[in-house]
Amino acid sequence: MPLNFTAPKPEHGSSSGPLSTLYPITLKFEEIVYKVKLEQKGSCWGGWINREKTILNCISGVVCPGEILAMLGPSGSGKTTLLTALGGRLTGELSGKITYNGQPFCGAIKRRVGFVAQDDVLYPHLTVTETLLFTALLRLPDSVNRDEKVRYVDGVIAELGLTRCQNSMIGGPLFRGISGGEKKRVSIGQEMLINPSLLLLDEPTSGLDSTTAQRIMITIKRLASGGRTVVTTIHQPSSQLYHMFDKVVLLSEGCPIYYGLASAALEYFCSIGFSTSMTVNPADLLLDLANGIGPDFAHSVEQVDSTEQEQKSVKDALVYAYEKNISARLKVEFCNSDGMTNQNSGAQVGGISSRCCSKEGLEKDGTKPSTGFEFSKSSVLPYSVDSYGGTPGFSHRRPRKTSSLITNAIALLFFFSVFWGFYPLYNAVFTFPQERRMLIKEHSSGMYRLSSYFLARTFGDLPLELALPIAFVFIVYWMGGLKPDPVTFILSLLVVLYNVLVSQSLGLAIGAILMDVKQATTLASVTTLVFLIAGGYYVQQIPAFIVWLKYLSYSYYCYKLLLGVQYKEDEYYECSKGVSCRVGDLPAIKSVGLNNLWIDVCIMALMLVGYRLIAYMALHRVRLR
Repeated sequence: MPLNFTAPKPEHGSSSGPLSTLYPITLKFEEIVYKVKLEQKGSCWGGWINREKTILNCISGVVCPGEILAMLGPSGSGKTTLLTALGGRLTGELSGKITYNGQPFCGAIKRRVGFVAQDDVLYPHLTVTETLLFTALLRLPDSVNRDEKVRYVDGVIAELGLTRCQNSMIGGPLFRGISGGEKKRVSIGQEMLINPSLLLLDEPTSGLDSTTAQRIMITIKRLASGGRTVVTTIHQPSSQLYHMFDKVVLLSEGCPIYYGLASAALEYFCSIGFSTSMTVNPADLLLDLANGIGPDFAHSVEQVDSTEQEQKSVKDALVYAYEKNISARLKVEFCNSDGMTNQNSGAQVGGISSRCCSKEGLEKDGTKPSTGFEFSKSSVLPYSVDSYGGTPGFSHRRPRKTSSLITNAIALLFFFSVFWGFYPLYNAVFTFPQERRMLIKEHSSGMYRLSSYFLARTFGDLPLELALPIAFVFIVYWMGGLKPDPVTFILSLLVVLYNVLVSQSLGLAIGAILMDVKQATTLASVTTLVFLIAGGYYVQQIPAFIVWLKYLSYSYYCYKLLLGVQYKEDEYYECSKGVSCRVGDLPAIKSVGLNNLWIDVCIMALMLVGYRLIAYMALHRVRLR
């Protein structure tokens, strides 16, 4: 029976429900070939040789509305790769032809395709209702108000049998949540929210017991009966599940060895000489053939060599029979159907035509940093010579700063620059690698643009990222004996926050480039060590051949700006009893200098923008992997 929450057909192009009408889609794929390049080390000269491996080899088929096409085959046979290609998500060079009602893949088709991955990528802390509502708010059109979206989510929950657990959390490694079968139905429900015409599922019964797997397939069968085109990969279905399939594609090492009705598979293999005298699960027989094991074939451990030869001969015979009996017939059928499909494609998809298939570029949003503070002559110079009572040296008024106090203050300022440069860096490094799976799933489903995700992540993290350093500076600044002046305090706080944003930008860039937590933390550790050495406090006389490293360190610029806010080079301190010394001659300050502070502000601004642009561009590279 059809789903009870399918939106009715709109009148005059407008939808009366939250979604557009379910238009049937006929999926056709012809001579699909996919190859990847492999690098192998040569045996003679130790060089690298580029070789190609064929993942998919001339696979064809067609699946119509209301049908379920199952892709069977052993692990590594190319099932998931073919499914990904049919969903328009496969990167790399793909040859052949994939059409949807005679049209190539485009934006309008993408909005009508639901893709359920093998792994259930869900937020563990959300409930079932919250998960589906979150998806509905992002994927359903803005013309649908929130109340309608909530009612639609309730319909999906009822249809998929999730009412009992709708208020239960999804759960994860740290706490138990709903069951595996319920998680799979939630994943299916996320795709059903867009009322897809084409539903693709990758191993929907993987890891489930037979009863739960049967319930999932009954749900999928009911979805197909509502007029949807369903394609699923499945590893080893039971006989009950097998008989729910309308068509089957059987793959062996990327090569098709059967395509046709599921009910006719045994008859076909019997006709080419692979019959069995036993009553077996059809899926078991098909998988044995895909592995090169013939019916009623028994072998022992001592016959491994002969078995491998037998398997190769069985596979070669099956591939030859496919090319002779099935492939030739498919070519004729496709040629005869192309003309009719092209004539009716516009009516079948309700106005989806080749005009919609232009490339949709992603918006590239940039952010212009704002320093938020200014350096004036009065603010950069906390004390004047006159405050000491006249000329330096033995004067009737002693300097306010002693050698120990100014040394401690400089060390505290360096700690400000180092700690609030490294802590945000390590926090940001984990952001993108930990969210990679969710990002790929949601972005591939069209829930948001990559630019929207990046900006939301950037601005969403700011309150927590800035709250801790603000609290820290408010407490430690006055305890550390720094200049008790409101303007100097505010400028010091802004410099620290500026440093936090720059270091966070570098962490985001490292995480986005590597997309691996272990590698990213290793690179971040090496980077922070270099910045610590080149910061200008511990090592003040850096060798000339590596002195350029300090100009790459944002901690160096932050340290210099903090010193510039607190001190002036012509200021004096009591270096020994009754003796005043010039602040600019202090080694810790002399090594960095207090000049050209605005140049340092601009350099940090370039780092802030540059690192975030690098992170954004790196996300483009991995978004569909």
